[in-house]
Parts: sequence; structure tokens; C-alpha cells
Amino acid sequence: MFEDKTLVCRECGAEFVFTASEQQFYADKGFQNEPGRCPACRAARRAANGGANRGERQMYDVICDGCGQPTQVPFQPRGDRPVYCRTCFEAQRQSRF
Repeated sequence: MFEDKTLVCRECGAEFVFTASEQQFYADKGFQNEPGRCPACRAARRAANGGANRGERQMYDVICDGCGQPTQVPFQPRGDRPVYCRTCFEAQRQSRF
């Protein structure tokens, strides 16, 4: 159904192959457009924008409102809602559904 296509990168101007398997992947995901950048330029762009590896995530020390144990959360609590450790959070979540 799909055949390999040669495309030109809009960033560096190099030719790259948009393989049949990549085209199938794009179709499965519902993507309408072909890639405009070669794999190297896509990787460089992701790295410049933070990419998948954004570094250490800031964690905040809090006391769990469920069990009273110290824990860390990835957001700064505002004080208007309870904050739970992972165990209590899961228990709260399970009880709601």
C-alpha cells in the first residue's frame, strides 16, 4: 500500500527517505502531513525544545493529608486542596470510581 518516498528537509535541505513503515505509522496515528524535517533535524529540534529528557523535575516536600507521613509531590501545593502521598492518592482515586 505504501512505498518509500524521498523528501527534502525544510531545515537543512538534505534529502531523506520517508519509509513505507513510517507512512503506515503516520496513517495509523491519523497524521495528515508528511514530515518536513529529516530525522537529524527533528532530533535536534526536540533537544532544543527540551525533548523527552527535560532533566530533573522539581519536587516539593509536603505532609500527606491522608496519613501524615512526609512525601514529595511534583507541584507546589497552594493550600486550598488536600495533598496525598502516592499510596493515599491511589486509595482516594479508587474510592471515587
